[in-house]
Amino acid sequence: TKKMSTAEIRKALHEAIDIADETRLHELKEFVIPGSIEDDWYDTLSTEQKKEVDEAIKELDEGKGIPHGEVMKKYKGKYFQ
Repeated sequence: TKKMSTAEIRKALHEAIDIADETRLHELKEFVIPGSIEDDWYDTLSTEQKKEVDEAIKELDEGKGIPHGEVMKKYKGKYFQ
């Protein structure tokens, strides 16, 4: 693999920005300029995603969630150390 020159990196980044959709563009902006996101992440979700997040919050508020420690015990060693 050939190391890219500074000019090649700049060109590739410009091309990536030019073709990025709105969501990806905001992700790139936050990566390049940390702390620059002015929108709440929730506002970037689709209607279906918002519905699922709201339902999950409701379930947690009702005590239907599984504590983090229990999940970690169950999967430790199976998926991570």
